[in-house]
Amino acid sequence: MILTDAKILDSIENKEIVIEPYDKKCLGTNSYDVHLSKNLAVYEDEVLDAKKHNVVRHFEIPEEGFVLQPGELYLGVTEEYTETHNAVPFLEGKSSVGRLGIDIHATAGKGDVGFCNTWTLEISCVLPVRVYGGMPIGQLIYFSLDGDVINYYNKKSNAKYIKRTQLPVESMMWRNTF
Repeated sequence: MILTDAKILDSIENKEIVIEPYDKKCLGTNSYDVHLSKNLAVYEDEVLDAKKHNVVRHFEIPEEGFVLQPGELYLGVTEEYTETHNAVPFLEGKSSVGRLGIDIHATAGKGDVGFCNTWTLEISCVLPVRVYGGMPIGQLIYFSLDGDVINYYNKKSNAKYIKRTQLPVESMMWRNTF
């Protein structure tokens, strides 16, 4: 089941959900709005390799905004740092963002119980579109758990995305054995 605004607030008060910075105006009926940070990244190589560490170039969105180009993958990051200890967080794009032709994640919309970090966004677009740091970009939806958690993400020895950061994080697929 999806948590309501009242249940999200209860979970924040009980520190089962942490959102920093928190703004009550961002709390919807059953979601919490998150914002695009000024930090973006792009991969340096034209061909990515799943078995190697692909290097990214970080840059900041200027005050006048930055125009995303179709066919390019941008890594963005939320302004909000979150922790989720007793629910499953899902990140979805806002409908207003989707109506501009912007996708904020390719496949990674679900977080794990115990995820404690900012959210890296895999951003692509259909048409050229200007974006701004601080603009609403997505919404977190929380699903209740059924059963006990044995393997919290932030306690896993092989968790790849636990270092707290304000920058978008490139793929760590290369750390897998295959």
